[in-house]
Amino acid sequence: MHDISDLELRGVPGMFVASSEFVAAAEHQSKALGYSAIARVFTPHPIQDRTDDEMRQYADEAFDAIVSQITAG
Repeated sequence: MHDISDLELRGVPGMFVASSEFVAAAEHQSKALGYSAIARVFTPHPIQDRTDDEMRQYADEAFDAIVSQITAG
């Protein structure tokens, strides 16, 4: 989250991807940093035991949302 806020302060579009387990934590931390509107995309949780094919599927499913977040005006 700190990296994304640093990028935004520099005028570089940024966003992060995390698993759905971290929705509440991301909301709290982004508000604490003063960037409650930081772009984010969440994938299914857990990810640690996923196969490479499952991870590629998660990435494919999140791709459009990631592009949308990073290019939003």
